[in-house]
Amino acid sequence: MKEQKGVGRMWHLYKMGGITPAIASMLGAQNAQQMAFIRSMSKGQRKESIMEQPLRELEVVVFDLETTGFYPNNGDEILSVGAVTLRGGEFVENRSFYSLVNPKRKVPKHIAELTGITNEMVADAPDLMQVLHDFMEFVGKRMMIAHASSHDKQFLDAALWRTSKVNLTHRVLDTMMVAKWLEPKRDSYSLDDLLMSNGIEITQRHHALEDSVMTAKLWLQYLKRILARNVVTLSDLYAYLSKH
Repeated sequence: MKEQKGVGRMWHLYKMGGITPAIASMLGAQNAQQMAFIRSMSKGQRKESIMEQPLRELEVVVFDLETTGFYPNNGDEILSVGAVTLRGGEFVENRSFYSLVNPKRKVPKHIAELTGITNEMVADAPDLMQVLHDFMEFVGKRMMIAHASSHDKQFLDAALWRTSKVNLTHRVLDTMMVAKWLEPKRDSYSLDDLLMSNGIEITQRHHALEDSVMTAKLWLQYLKRILARNVVTLSDLYAYLSKH
């Protein structure tokens, strides 16, 4: 009976004031504030003004996720989030992000071996809602960049929907797509192969922050080549990428 009353109260709050007060009732004020912030971040991200900004001045966040597997809708979870900020062709000093995430499940042995992230390491890590809040606050309204971004977008989308009932609305540029345009007919577009062929030192792979730094260095090399082709704005770049 108490459970029915709780659900009824939540439904009443949802109808009267939206989902945030309903969540506040069930989960507490901190979660409600975090969710409200995440939901606010999803609004107005696709403003076209960013498309006409010069690439040499554009601020972007290059990010990477480590996860327990490949299927966020089948029980896999985010284990860590890493990111760095670039302005045009340079790193922004002291603007990086890294956090482990408590996945609320066991870390598979092969994932622990690959990433170095153990059950003990994530046991006291912040939960998904907290990390999403902090990460989206770090990203702000900047465009995002990732390598083979469909994996990362899939997990972020699932996490944002599960926690806050919103999707990722930021633009996400994929360095793999850029590589396929700039370096056609390659046998491999894996991050390792692209880093090696572009003379970028491979430090610690499958660490979210280290992978973000290496991907950022790859993007900076590609940016020079993009600008040399007289591709000036993000709109220009998307026009070329859409043909490949």
